[in-house]
Amino acid sequence: MNFFQDYPIPAPPPRRRAPQFTPPPWAAPPRFELPAIVSIGEFIYKSPAFVLAVEAAKVYSTGCIFDVNWMLRRTDQEDRKWAEMNAVFHHPAPQLTDRGIAVDSVLLFGAQFQDGVKAISSSLSMYAPHKPMDQEPDGPVFEYRPKGGNAGEDDMSANGALWLWPLPPAGDLRLVAQWTEMGMGESSITVDGTQVRDAAAGVKRYWPTETGHE
Repeated sequence: MNFFQDYPIPAPPPRRRAPQFTPPPWAAPPRFELPAIVSIGEFIYKSPAFVLAVEAAKVYSTGCIFDVNWMLRRTDQEDRKWAEMNAVFHHPAPQLTDRGIAVDSVLLFGAQFQDGVKAISSSLSMYAPHKPMDQEPDGPVFEYRPKGGNAGEDDMSANGALWLWPLPPAGDLRLVAQWTEMGMGESSITVDGTQVRDAAAGVKRYWPTETGHE
């Protein structure tokens, strides 16, 4: 005889499922899509001490993500100067809420479409504090999202993603970067926007009825 059989544990009451937040199309790629990959493999900037490269584009039905990475190699910097550069190197992209940050000290990204329309990182910072996220922006979004990095005695490296919405029109797409404090003036590469746009035809959905957007 089981001692506890006369004391059954009551079943918990039904629990309401919390609603799933689904970002609008301009804020993030669809959740239920396997992107098509477009290889880029180009340096936006390359010097004896600093490089910044674009590896590839992950293309979704609504926009694309550019995978970027950069590395700084130590030359003749003393320990104190190298520590100061470390702090600058790993500072995130500026936002509207930042105060007292010099433009020269941060990594800036930009995109320019064939028709001349431009966007700079982070375009979504335009929402703080007066514009709701669910209100479609007036122009394209180009948001920088840091992923991580490493730092040592001889070099520092980091990588990130650049979310571009909407997909670029046919023609040239110019990707621009600037980081004056790291010795990189305004530099750019030109990507085939037509190839990126056409790659969206190869996107695969996880499930046919799920879009991942409201």
